[in-house]
Amino acid sequence: MASLLSPRLFRRGLEFFILVSVLALVALLIYGNSWRASWLAIERIRPGWALAALLLASSDWWGGGIRIWLLAKFLHRPTRLRGMVVAGGLNTWGSYLTPSQTGGGPVMIWAMSRYGVPVPEATIATFMSFVGTVVFFAIAGPLAIVLGAGRSLRAHGVPLVHVSLYDVFKASAWAFVVIGALLLFVLVFPSRARTVLHAVMDFLERRGGAKMAARLAGLREGVDRMQECVVQFLTPLGWLAMLGGVLTSALAHANKLLAAFVVLRALGLEANLVDVLLVQTTISFLLYFAPTPGGAGAAEALSAALMGLYVPRALVPVYTVLWRCTVSYATVIFGSFVFFRMLHGRLGEPAPPPPAEEVVPAA
Repeated sequence: MASLLSPRLFRRGLEFFILVSVLALVALLIYGNSWRASWLAIERIRPGWALAALLLASSDWWGGGIRIWLLAKFLHRPTRLRGMVVAGGLNTWGSYLTPSQTGGGPVMIWAMSRYGVPVPEATIATFMSFVGTVVFFAIAGPLAIVLGAGRSLRAHGVPLVHVSLYDVFKASAWAFVVIGALLLFVLVFPSRARTVLHAVMDFLERRGGAKMAARLAGLREGVDRMQECVVQFLTPLGWLAMLGGVLTSALAHANKLLAAFVVLRALGLEANLVDVLLVQTTISFLLYFAPTPGGAGAAEALSAALMGLYVPRALVPVYTVLWRCTVSYATVIFGSFVFFRMLHGRLGEPAPPPPAEEVVPAA
């Protein structure tokens, strides 16, 4: 956990994110092969839709903050919304600057603890926010398929791969269903999950000796406390809190789902809202597993490949810049300022880590 909260790690992630993003955008400019069209597109951007994109960019903070506040307040009543807004935004920021979004959960737990939420409660609330994300997409995706949304995507395929965009969306939607079912099993049977974790720690103690046992002593207590927190959710009020986490996941991910449609309208391009939502859901899911910080490079390539249906080739560079500004660039810039300000600019020192050492997925 300590290594995942090192300011040096995030600084390197930020440098890598900037470098690869710039290279990817240069490649898209070459791909678009029309500098003039790009400048004309910038000149005709619609101010109202541009303002909507700017507001969407902040949903990482207020949307994610409202969700984690609802979940954390159920476990720790004194939790304040302001601190959770910071924690929610830093969760997204941390996920953007680490491979496969591994840094988001630890940064959220650290930020929540800075605002008075005990680490076990913060860990469970962070885990529940991840569950909320998975369940939200696990419900929304198959429901959209059942209602017939996105069938027009069948006529359009993914470049270099003989599958339609609709097939890609269905595959990602059902993957969310499988992951959601596994998470719900852990929630419904927390004692079995606790038994598995203790068995893993017993194995590590046998392999690592006294030194490893000392390091795991506090972790055992944290696991037991987290089980108690999970059990609290298995009550009528707890299930209601989890439902709030699922519903507010729509707010937390509003920019990822709506940014593409808003940017298209800002450029004066028409598109079907539901179809664009399905494509963006697919892109968001695939980027969860991107090996580069924030999906740098992968996000630009995926967007160019899957959004080429709606964006003319000459406008792909401008569209991508505006889309990435709404989805990630704004959060990366503002989050870097907030994080290093909280550390008083100590780039060479690790942030104070929470006692527990679990790595919680980004929400």
